[in-house]
Amino acid sequence: MATGRNRRIKGVEDSIRDTEEPEHQLKKNLSALDLTVFGVGVIIGTGIFVLTGEVAKTTAGPAVALSFVIAGIVCGLAALCYAEFASTVPVAGSAYTFSYATLGELIAWIIGWDLVLELALGAATVSVGWSGYLNQLLGDLGIPLPTSIAGEDATVNIPAIVIALLMTAVLVLGIKLSSRITSVIVGIKIFIVLLVIVVGLFYVKADNYAPFVPEAAPGEDASGWTAPLIQLIAGFTPTTFGVGGIITGASIVFFAFIGFDIVATAAEETRQPARDLPRGIIGSLAICTLLYVAVSLVVVGMQPYAELSVTAPLADAFRSVGLSFVSSLISVGALAGLTSVVMILMLGQSRVLFAMSRDHLLPPSIGDVHPRYGTPYKITIGTGIVVALLAGFLPISALSELVNIGTLFAFILVSVGVVVLRRTRPDLPRSFRVPLMPVLPIVSALACFYLMLNLPAETWARFAVWMALGVGVYAGYSRRHSRLAAGGDHDPATAADRERARGSR
Repeated sequence: MATGRNRRIKGVEDSIRDTEEPEHQLKKNLSALDLTVFGVGVIIGTGIFVLTGEVAKTTAGPAVALSFVIAGIVCGLAALCYAEFASTVPVAGSAYTFSYATLGELIAWIIGWDLVLELALGAATVSVGWSGYLNQLLGDLGIPLPTSIAGEDATVNIPAIVIALLMTAVLVLGIKLSSRITSVIVGIKIFIVLLVIVVGLFYVKADNYAPFVPEAAPGEDASGWTAPLIQLIAGFTPTTFGVGGIITGASIVFFAFIGFDIVATAAEETRQPARDLPRGIIGSLAICTLLYVAVSLVVVGMQPYAELSVTAPLADAFRSVGLSFVSSLISVGALAGLTSVVMILMLGQSRVLFAMSRDHLLPPSIGDVHPRYGTPYKITIGTGIVVALLAGFLPISALSELVNIGTLFAFILVSVGVVVLRRTRPDLPRSFRVPLMPVLPIVSALACFYLMLNLPAETWARFAVWMALGVGVYAGYSRRHSRLAAGGDHDPATAADRERARGSR
C-alpha cells in the first residue's frame, strides 16, 4: 500500500468504479463489429493512399510489402498488450488509464500528455490532408478552390476547419451515430481499396517486381538535427533499398498503422468489453495489414517503383495504364478515408481528456457528460475547436513526425505496463492474455524503441520540450488537485475506509 501511495497508483477497481458516477457515465452502445469498423476507419487513411509510393520509390523498392509486414508485426505485438489491458480495465483513456493502474500517476500524466500530442496534432494534420484531396477532386471537376484557402500551403485553410468542426458535431451527437457514419465511410474506403486490388491485378507486369529487393545504397547524407537519432548515437547510417532499406521503410510505413490503439479509448462505451475489445483491436489491425500488403504489391506491379508518384501513387499508377476514371474514384476513396480518420482521432482525444478530468488531473467540470447524448460534450467541443485552429492556421507538415514518436512512446509504456500488472495483480480476471509472457511485451517495447531511434534528432528534441512542458503543468496544477492527493477521493486510506463502511452495511 505504501508503494501505491508514493507512486499514486489508481487501483483497477477504483477506475472501474468511477465509470458508474452518474455525471461521468458514458453510454455502452458499441459491439465488436463497431470497434473493428472504428479501427479500420482510422488506420486506412493517408498511409495506404500516399506512403506506399513514397517508400517504394525512395527506400524499399517492390519490397515495400515486406516493410508493411514488419510494421504490422510490431504493431501486432503492441496490439496484444492493448487487448489484455483493455479487456481487464474497460475504462476510457486507453494507455493513460492503463499506466495509471500500473506505473503510477506521474507516468499516467506523461502518457496522457503524450496522447494529446499524438491525437490532436494527428487530427489536425489529417484535416489538412483532407483539404488537399478535396481541392484535387474539385480540380478534376474544373472548380478548384484558391490555394490561399485550401491545401497545406493555405493562409487560412477553410476546408480543414470545416471538416474538423463537422466531425466535432457528429461526435457530440453520440457514439452510436459516429459508428454508423464511420461504417458508411469505411464501406466506401474498403470498396475503393478492393477495386484497386482487383482491377490492378489485370495490369500487373512481372518485370516490375525485378529486382524485388533492389541493391542496397547509401542513405541521404543527413547530419546534425536532421539525422536519425540512431545515426548520431551509434554512427549507423540507414541505407536505402536492400535489407536495411526494408527495415528503414518499416519505420516510415509504421505511421500508416497509427490508430488501432484508438479502439481501446472506447472501452467504457463497449457493451461486452472483455470479449469485444480484443476482437476489435486485433481484427482491425489484421484486416488493414492484409489490405496494405495487397495494395502495395499491386501498385509496384503496375508501375516501375522508380516511376511511382510520392504524393498520389495509387491514382497515378492507374493513370499510367490509361484508367483515369479509376484515378478519380481513388480520390473519392481517399477523401472518405481521411474523413473517418479525423473523426476517430478526435474521438480518442476527447476520451483521454475525459479520463484525465475525471481523475481531477484536469478541471473536473470539463468532463461533464451531455444528459441526452451521453457524450463528454464540453471536452469534445473544446478538442474540435483546437484541432480546427491548428489545421486552419498552422503549417502542420513539419511537425507530423511528432505524432509518430508520441504513438511509439505510448506503445512502449503499454507493453511494460501489461507485464507490471501481471506481477502486481495476478488475481484480476483476464478474458484475454498476451501469450509468451513476458517475452512478447518485451520484444514489443524494444521494437517500438528501435523504430523511435530511426526518427530525426530534431523530432526527439521537440518531443522532449513538449514532455517538459507537460511535467511543468503536472507540478503546477495536476498533482495538487488529483483525486489521489492526500485526502482525495481515491487516496488508498480513504478507499479502504469506504470498503469497510460498505462491508458494515
